[in-house]
Amino acid sequence: MSRLLRLASLALVAVLLLLAVMTVHASGQGLLAAVLLAVGALALWIYASPRTGASRYLLPGVATALVFVVFPMLYTMGMGFTNYSARNLVEFEQAREQLRADWTLVEGTVRPFSLHQDAGGLRLQLGAAEDGSGEAGLLSAPLGSGPELALAPGQSGAPALALPAQVERLDLLRGLTLLEPGGRRLRLVTLRGFGETRSLYRTEADGSLTDTLSGRNYRPDAAQGFFTAADGEQLQPGYRVSVGWRHYARIVGDERFRAPFMSVFAWTVVFSALSVLLAGSLGLLLAVILNWEALEGRAVYRLVLFLPYAVPSFISILVFKGLFNQNLGELNLILNGLFGIKPAWFSDPLLAKTMLLIVNVWLGFPYMMVLCSGLIKAIPADLYEASAVAGAGPWVNFWKLTMPLIVKPLTPLLISAFAFNFNNFVLISLLTGGRPDQLDTSLPAGTTDILVSYTWRIAFQDSGQQFGLASAISTVIFLIVAAITLVQMKLTRVADDGSKRR
Repeated sequence: MSRLLRLASLALVAVLLLLAVMTVHASGQGLLAAVLLAVGALALWIYASPRTGASRYLLPGVATALVFVVFPMLYTMGMGFTNYSARNLVEFEQAREQLRADWTLVEGTVRPFSLHQDAGGLRLQLGAAEDGSGEAGLLSAPLGSGPELALAPGQSGAPALALPAQVERLDLLRGLTLLEPGGRRLRLVTLRGFGETRSLYRTEADGSLTDTLSGRNYRPDAAQGFFTAADGEQLQPGYRVSVGWRHYARIVGDERFRAPFMSVFAWTVVFSALSVLLAGSLGLLLAVILNWEALEGRAVYRLVLFLPYAVPSFISILVFKGLFNQNLGELNLILNGLFGIKPAWFSDPLLAKTMLLIVNVWLGFPYMMVLCSGLIKAIPADLYEASAVAGAGPWVNFWKLTMPLIVKPLTPLLISAFAFNFNNFVLISLLTGGRPDQLDTSLPAGTTDILVSYTWRIAFQDSGQQFGLASAISTVIFLIVAAITLVQMKLTRVADDGSKRR
């Protein structure tokens, strides 16, 4: 009985899985459907087989990684080979259907209408057309009897409903098609009128579209993802097509794109390296000072210095944004009172970069201080006692004992901090937004943008929402961060091996 119940449960889960996969695939997400099918099939096999053992406990973690890590990564990489953008959002068939659904009003055919509630139900009463064609009084069949309603000569004896009552029924009226006795088909074209419409584009046998008004022909362009006329005019919406390595070639070959991209990349490396160097140096200095046992009130100092790390970073960033305000910020008020200067922190590129480093060091040094304090505490006190007996001073102890013993375990952590600052989107977004902007660029790029904020602007802000190009840049960022992670893992392994040998 339990075996039958188990088989029935597995069969039910399999059916639900297939329904979910079919639904996702029907929505146009083929890759996600394939991932769900693979993960679901793997789960069914593991939980149905008596020989899988520990894999049953590992599957939830593996499945989560596949769906929420591997799939987004592969999807982003795949998007980088397409022209996906605000102008090319849909597939080819969807774009063609949207264009075929476009219509234009036949001039002079609009008939005013009114709604009447009589004994037979709610009806439409239409007046004469603007061009004088057709009969003056036409009464529709009761609303609700279908999407197409026949019109017949007649007058409703019930009073017309007020305009607010018509507005409440606009959704119903938009879905109606009215058939005149002469065969014309009318649809709602204004708030007060029905008129004859004509499809704006006609589909030809070769798959092209022809403008029914001008006769101009638009052929699908598989290279650009648009229906394009002979003179280059493109119809909207466009559709997604594969562009191969075009985005990556643009990063390398387009001077107006390559120059700002390389400057953003260089600033990203400099920003990350200086942030780690300055925060690490300050954190190490404070850790050494706080490790001095003769210092009174060390616990209070340690608590106060740790507070910047305890406060949520976005609050600190917004506070600093107010402090650095050119006209009203406290920092400029002090500088103006002492030296008569009011630096333009947000409009001067060099000052904006300096401001970013100051704020980032403020946010990062407590973490480095705690790390270095822990590493210094792990150094045996006997070494310092022996050094004191030999007559060495604090400076010699620092360079001959402290630094050599903490540099190896600290190096992987510094690399992790470098990778974090490489993608420190929150700081850039909240403090400067990447501005001030660079000039003469094909896409908006800021002098304080790092790669991740630059990609954000390309994908979601004032550059036309070029998701494909942003995905290509995201792939480049991923490869760089992956390389940094591999270096970190190697250095961690070296540090572990060194500690074992000691």
